[in-house]
Amino acid sequence: MTRLAIPQSLAEWNERGQDYLPGHLGMECLAVEPDEVRMRMRVEPRKCAWNGFLHAGAVVSLADTACGYATVRNLPDDASGFTTLELKSNFLGTTLEGDVICVARPAHKGRTTQVWDAEVRAEQTGKTIALFRCTQMILRSRS
Repeated sequence: MTRLAIPQSLAEWNERGQDYLPGHLGMECLAVEPDEVRMRMRVEPRKCAWNGFLHAGAVVSLADTACGYATVRNLPDDASGFTTLELKSNFLGTTLEGDVICVARPAHKGRTTQVWDAEVRAEQTGKTIALFRCTQMILRSRS
């Protein structure tokens, strides 16, 4: 397994996800820094449940992507990648329009694991939609 190529600019981060779930859901990177990743996603009917509320799966996908990008941004030099060990979400509300913003920050950046916390908020109101935590295992090539 070879090391992941880490994007160097916001344009590269956004381009990297275009053919994958982040692109399909219209996610946009706003910042990818060592201790904070910020992403945005527009609320649209295709991302909602039948009841019109933003689908929990779309919210989790946004938070998981932000935490995954944060992990990639913080991979140790000898790492080849990562995989998710655990994720958890608490949903506190929803929004029916506008954009949602996700901010991911580290709880732990270790050599073998990283733990990231993310908060998803409605951009217009600032209301918290969900709290998210994930644990990532750092992968290394087997020699």
